[in-house]
Amino acid sequence: MNKFTITGVVLTLVVVGLAVWVYWPAPQAPAIVPPAPLPTLEVIIATTTASVIGTSVQGRDITAHTFGTGATNLLFVGGTHGGYEANTVRLADAMIEHLHANAALIPQDITVHIIPVLNPDSYALPVSASDQARRFNANSVDLNRNFDCKWAPESSWRGQTVSAGTAAFSEPEAAALRDYVLRTNPAAAVFWHSIANNVYASECENGILPDTLALMHAYADAGGYGKVEKFDAYPITGDVEGWLASINIPAVTVELETRNSIEWERNLAGTLATIELFAQ
Repeated sequence: MNKFTITGVVLTLVVVGLAVWVYWPAPQAPAIVPPAPLPTLEVIIATTTASVIGTSVQGRDITAHTFGTGATNLLFVGGTHGGYEANTVRLADAMIEHLHANAALIPQDITVHIIPVLNPDSYALPVSASDQARRFNANSVDLNRNFDCKWAPESSWRGQTVSAGTAAFSEPEAAALRDYVLRTNPAAAVFWHSIANNVYASECENGILPDTLALMHAYADAGGYGKVEKFDAYPITGDVEGWLASINIPAVTVELETRNSIEWERNLAGTLATIELFAQ
């Protein structure tokens, strides 16, 4: 084979190679398959907030915790008498923790407000302090006699004369609760106290509101507490539940059976019954 033949063969191979390179179909990238859409999940989440609504005589914060965004507000308050009824503060704290962990308990039309300790100064006292010191605020005023329902400078507690302050709402703790109530306009309020093992209705000058009786029955029946329409063990003036009644807000006092236990199952049942009563 002469050199011209070899050259021709080489040229032919080059031409064929170029043709194959140009016209051979390029490898196709694998088709991109979009992922299947995730299933739509119906999740009910209660929006939670914690805000300082006022300060005590000694400057301690009074905090309100809210759960949900509904138009109907329900208020629960512990620690009105501070360390003297410390189990009510522990109950409120437990309820806050439970609602944080179980958001679906709050219906869409409800907002729950919990003030765990209205009287933080007396709650901070050691257990060795006197009952009076652990019940009253730092001005030695019984906060549950400082509200504007039949208010008088002095009232009574278990046969003792107690100070009710210099005027209705003279104490910063009572004023903080008043302002919060007027801002949120709750449909009902529950105050945890101890001890009597009863749920008490409230009234001021115009008798008991019908919704107050419904609230009393709902909480007491669910929690296994007794029911008392009118507190008459001794005369009192200036109580917060009476003030709420005077502005047409149903309110009850839940007196726990002891001062040691938070009676969790009973009060969880009563709280859920209250929510159900006012939910749409």
